[in-house]
Amino acid sequence: MEDLIIRQYLNGLELGDYSSIMKLFSKGAIVHSPLYGKIKATKFYQDLFADTSKSKITPLAVFKGKNSAAAHFRYVWYLADGVKVNFECVDIFKFSKSGLIKDLTIIYDTHKTRPRFEKMNVQR
Repeated sequence: MEDLIIRQYLNGLELGDYSSIMKLFSKGAIVHSPLYGKIKATKFYQDLFADTSKSKITPLAVFKGKNSAAAHFRYVWYLADGVKVNFECVDIFKFSKSGLIKDLTIIYDTHKTRPRFEKMNVQR
């Protein structure tokens, strides 16, 4: 089940499909992001997709644990202002008893991304 949720998640993330992504999260789910902080999933994906013009995701590996999993992938992210950033990322998923994502921790090095992200948000 987790494999399917992760595949659907990565596909929805790449497409910027808010409704598809939100169907994968339990009510009140939280995202821990290096750029956006600790935030409700509903708000995180609204903000992320507003800050995104296009994405390309290449899955690299999935690791499974008890009620948890991690996805390792390459993320090519085109910010809303057209600037392209790319990095390898690991997303750690914790699942509710119903099999939906209840907590997501996003891990990647923001060294090159943060200055471009902050510049874009200042210019708005």
